Amino acid sequence: MIFDITHPDVQRAVDVALAEDVRSGDITTEASIPADLQAEARFVAREDLTLAGVELLELLYTNPVLKMCSGRRALAGDEIALVRGPARQLLTRERVSLNCLQRLSGIATLAARFVEAVAGTDVRILDTRKTTPGLRVLEKMAAAAGGVLNHRMGLWDAVLIKNNHIRLAGGVRAAVERCRPLGKPVEVEVRTRSEIIEALSCGANRLLLDNMTPLAAAAEIRFIAKRAEVEISGGVTLANVRAYAEAGPDFISSGYITHSATAVDINCGIYEI
Repeated sequence: MIFDITHPDVQRAVDVALAEDVRSGDITTEASIPADLQAEARFVAREDLTLAGVELLELLYTNPVLKMCSGRRALAGDEIALVRGPARQLLTRERVSLNCLQRLSGIATLAARFVEAVAGTDVRILDTRKTTPGLRVLEKMAAAAGGVLNHRMGLWDAVLIKNNHIRLAGGVRAAVERCRPLGKPVEVEVRTRSEIIEALSCGANRLLLDNMTPLAAAAEIRFIAKRAEVEISGGVTLANVRAYAEAGPDFISSGYITHSATAVDINCGIYEI
C-alpha cells in the first residue's frame, strides 16, 4: 500500500489540518445548512494526473467509496471518490480534503513525469528531504505513488556525508572513518576529482555528484567505473533530467519533485440526496 494511513505522522497531519481550518466550528455551514440534511460529495479530476492521497478520505469521512487508488493515472472527468453523509460534515471537510488531494497528486504527477523522462535508461529517480515541514511522510508517499524511490526519510536512517560535514570533520577520509562504526552504507557528496579519488580509496558505497553539468558528470562516471554507485543531484529539473540520465548514473535525486510541484485540479461537487 503506497499510502499507509495507519502511520502516526499521517493521522497527525490530518488532525492538524482540520484543527487549522475548522477550530471551534464551521460557522457558515452550521448557520445555513440543516443538521439532518444528507448529501453526497463527488471528487472528480479536472485534468490528467497521477493520483495520490485519496486514501486520506478514509480518515476524514465515514465509509468513502474510493474509485481509484494512489498511483493510478486519472484522466480529466474521471470520478476519483464518492462520499455520502451529513451535508454539514461534507462541506466542513471539503477544503482539507481537496488541499490534500490536489497537493499530493501534484507531487505524484510531477514524479511520474520525471520517471517518464528517463524511460529507456537504467536510472532510478529519487526524491529528497526538501519537503514541506511536518508533511514529509505524506509528500514522500506521494512521490512514491508517482513511481520514484524514496531517498532517506530523515537524518536518522542513512549516512550521507555532505560538503559541510567534510569541511568540519577535516576531510573526506576523516568523515568516512567516523561514520563506519554505524554499520550503514556510506554515501559521500563529491564535487572534485580529488574528492572522488579520496572517497573511493575510503571504500564509500555511493558517490553523490553534486551540481555538475551532464558533461562533467559523464566524465566522472567513466572515471568511477562502477567502483561505487553514483547519484547525481543539484539543479536537476524536468527539463534537464534526461541529459543527466544519459550521463550514466545509477540514481538521480531531485528536490524539484516535492518543493516545486504544482497542485492539480480536482473538483468536489456536493449534492443533496
